[in-house]
Amino acid sequence: MKEIKLVLVGFGNVGRALARLLQRKSVLMKSQYNLTWKITGIATGKHGMAINPDGLDVDKAIELVESGQSLDQLSTVKKPADIPAFIRACPGDVLFENSPVNHLTGEPAITHLRTALEMGMHIITANKGPVVHGYKELTSLAASKGKQFRFESTVMDGAPIFSLHRSTLPSAELRGFMGILNSCTNLLLERMENGETLDEAVQYGASIGITETDPSGDIDGWDAAIKVAALVTVLMDIPLKPQEVDREGIRGITPQMLAEAKKSGERWKLVCRATRQGDHVQASVKPEKVSSASPLYSVNGTSSFIVFETDVLPGLGVLESNPGPVTTAFGLLADMLNIYQTR
Repeated sequence: MKEIKLVLVGFGNVGRALARLLQRKSVLMKSQYNLTWKITGIATGKHGMAINPDGLDVDKAIELVESGQSLDQLSTVKKPADIPAFIRACPGDVLFENSPVNHLTGEPAITHLRTALEMGMHIITANKGPVVHGYKELTSLAASKGKQFRFESTVMDGAPIFSLHRSTLPSAELRGFMGILNSCTNLLLERMENGETLDEAVQYGASIGITETDPSGDIDGWDAAIKVAALVTVLMDIPLKPQEVDREGIRGITPQMLAEAKKSGERWKLVCRATRQGDHVQASVKPEKVSSASPLYSVNGTSSFIVFETDVLPGLGVLESNPGPVTTAFGLLADMLNIYQTR
């Protein structure tokens, strides 16, 4: 039986969902994977950090954060000066990095992941920034250390997008893809179809934990653009930054436009596209009207959908229905189990 020491940077909705999922899957992990685990460190942006080489009390950590208290009281060592120092101070086999995304540079998450690799940890993240801005560096460094860099949860939460291509489509050449990758804007447009203003739809999204305090990353298409960039960078092996994606958000979609589309049997969707053109790719995120014949038409609520075009499979689609933090947490857990199963 192997015990895995886990270090968590970020303990928001996804981080706490991961902790609970680890608890729920403990018996299965023992019986099917011969693995046990303990969390030796948790660092947050607002609720302090805690390190205990013997393993933290997970339930107490969740309770403290959800009641607005600091994790510092759980620590058995002196508080490190910053997150990199925290990572260096934690005995760990795997780092889960789930800090807020930086669309423009990928920092400080890239530094967190680099530090963990240098300390001999596998790295797993739901943060899209490091995949787009640090993929080559982190992949190369991981290989030099005999470790792995996994990031299944960065696009479509727990749906197996990257592992689908990595494991089950050998030699298939990806020519392009199209889909709905931002579940937040999909929900907002649907609410607006039913008569709400954009502000009212955003308020509803906030009430169920879908929209951020600043929802501009979703509304202006940045979240969708960085997901497109991640897919192109990894699956097409063509480095692409979100700034290079032809991007338009949903602020220009008016109630009148939605009503007219509905009357004619169409719907507005924020559509992501990428098409290989030789050694380059043309990528876009834009609102489009889709007819009832389109597979995008019936993608409702916070669901996501993508269809891939390859040289051997002209249309391979994946639909994820109404994901939440547990879905994202599952992608993180699956990455970890796949690392140890592969090894």
